[in-house]
Amino acid sequence: MRKISLALLGLLVYTSTLADDVLNTKLMSLDLARDIANATLQDCRKKGFNTAIVVVDRSGDVQVVLRDIYVSRHAIEIAQRKASAVVMSGVSTHDFIKNRGEIRAELNEVPGILLLQGGVPIRAVGSLIGAVGVSGAPGGEKDEACALEGIKAVQERLDFAT
Repeated sequence: MRKISLALLGLLVYTSTLADDVLNTKLMSLDLARDIANATLQDCRKKGFNTAIVVVDRSGDVQVVLRDIYVSRHAIEIAQRKASAVVMSGVSTHDFIKNRGEIRAELNEVPGILLLQGGVPIRAVGSLIGAVGVSGAPGGEKDEACALEGIKAVQERLDFAT
């Protein structure tokens, strides 16, 4: 009986260790990313701004790129790098600059990262699932405001994601 108990205990420890080897994650659908990008672009246009919007997933990979007709191609790269900075830090670029401004210059040297205001996290039920970056409005605070409105447009879907 003692051998069976020890075997069962060993099996429980082994299976609980294996349970940590596979993780469940939340991923953003292309439809959700597109809807966020579209709502962000529409808010910027309503305010009179021509912008580029990039939505990345939780790994920083691009899912959607939108560029208004009068926006240079460089704005796409800036928006993408803002979104990537959010994925790296887990907070908006504004908050990261505010909290860790002393390392801003160093981080701006990292390929693919740019700490300028205008990058905002996308969270579903508390989990970071991606980020939206905006570039082209006259000031990072305006880029960020458009991004926040884009997320607000789908907030109910994010709050009740399963």
